[in-house]
Order: sequence, then structure tokens, then C-alpha cells
Amino acid sequence: MTPDQSGACLRPPGADLRLLGCWQLALGGRTVELPPTARRILTLLALRGPVARAAVSCTLWPEADEGAAAGRLRTALWRLSAGQRLVETRGEVLALAAAVRVDVRRMVAAAQALRDGGGAGVGAGAAVGAGVGAGEPPVELFTQDLLPNWYEDWLVVERERVRQIRLHALEALSARMSRQKRYVEAVDAALVAVLAEPLRESSHRAVIRAHLAEGNVAEAVRQYETCRVALREQLGVEPSAELAGLMPLRTRTLPARRSPTPAH
Repeated sequence: MTPDQSGACLRPPGADLRLLGCWQLALGGRTVELPPTARRILTLLALRGPVARAAVSCTLWPEADEGAAAGRLRTALWRLSAGQRLVETRGEVLALAAAVRVDVRRMVAAAQALRDGGGAGVGAGAAVGAGVGAGEPPVELFTQDLLPNWYEDWLVVERERVRQIRLHALEALSARMSRQKRYVEAVDAALVAVLAEPLRESSHRAVIRAHLAEGNVAEAVRQYETCRVALREQLGVEPSAELAGLMPLRTRTLPARRSPTPAH
């Protein structure tokens, strides 16, 4: 029997794995439910690429002994193989099937393209929502954290890595939009970054630069004051010389306003 004749060997048609914001697997446009263990395996392989069986079992079941963890992995993989082939086995190495498209990978590729000064980095057939094409990636591609409601020790570093990539991408996208005189989009991208991390000075700088590029000095000063107050009240520090250097001298020397105290 050939692979095409065996349902257990079929590659997933149009498989899309979503990890940003929430976990979702769609096959041919239809959402598919999987057991929690299967979700964890697919997520690990999607984020780390090909991984040795032993490393997968140790990562997902660190509290179990080696034999028990390996047994759990075998059972989970057997259940996964009963339908569409989502995981490929290469000797002792496991990998996500090549046909599975992952939103995190699209986001990372788009972010890399922005840093390199290229196009959107979102390939044909992998578009995310309307408006994604040969031009710039949409802001929406960079707005969501990696599985925010998952509590896995091994996911902590991965989540922070994805967060840093998307914040840098938003700042780069804002700078590019400003150069193209698309100021509304420039401010929007930078504000999304500020919303994600209100104490991130580079994101505030991106907002201020976009306002100044459009000639809106008052808006830039307002954003500077917002940043200055947040840094002073939350961290006890002043804005960096780089940020202060964007502002008129008079603004730099004004005492920082304090946040209003709620009335009792």
C-alpha cells in the first residue's frame, strides 16, 4: 500500500498551527481538537524544530524517570499517527511535518525581513489575514504573545524570545512606515509595542520619532512625558540621554508630572 492509499500516512492538507494568543490547529480550514499531550508535542516541535526523542520526553515529563517518559511519548505519538501525519520521525529525531504551517514561524520570518530591510517575509500561501502580501506585514502579526495561558516551565524562555522578536519588529515596522510617510501606521505600530511593555523606552522612542517625523511636536512631548512619569514612578530612573535628546531642551528640563492620586 502506498502512502497516498493509507489514511494513516497522509500528509495534513492545508494544516495551520496557531500558537500566538491561543492554541489552535486547523486542517483544511476546519479546527481540530487534540489531547493536551499531543498539543504539547506539536508545540515543542514547532518552536524548536527537529528534536531528539529523548530530549522531547525529558522536556515534557521532567518528573518521570527515563523509561516512563519514553513510554508516554510513544503512546502520544501512536495516537497522533492515527489520523493525519503531523509529526515526522527521522531515526531518533522527531520533527513537525513539513506541511504544517506555524504562525510563530511566519512572524519570526517577517520580523527578520524587517530587520534586514526586505519585504514582509510572509510567503505565498501563508498569509495571515487580509492585507498580507508582497508589501509590509500587518501590525496584527506582532500583537499576540506566545500561548499566554500555558504554564509550562520549558515555555518560559520561548515565550520571552518570541516577545522580544515581536517588540523589535513593531519598532522596526514603525520606523519603516515613518520613512514612507505613512505616519498613522507608524504611530500605531509603535503604540502596540508600548501597550505590550509600557516601561520599554525604545518603544516610546519609536512613538516619539513617528510624531516628530509628521511634525506633531506636542504629541511627541506628551508621549515623552508619559514615558518619563512611568520610568520615574515604576523604576525610579530618568529617561536615557538618547530619548531626552529627541526633545526640545525646555521639555527635557521640566519637572516630571506625577500621576494623579485617586480621591478617597
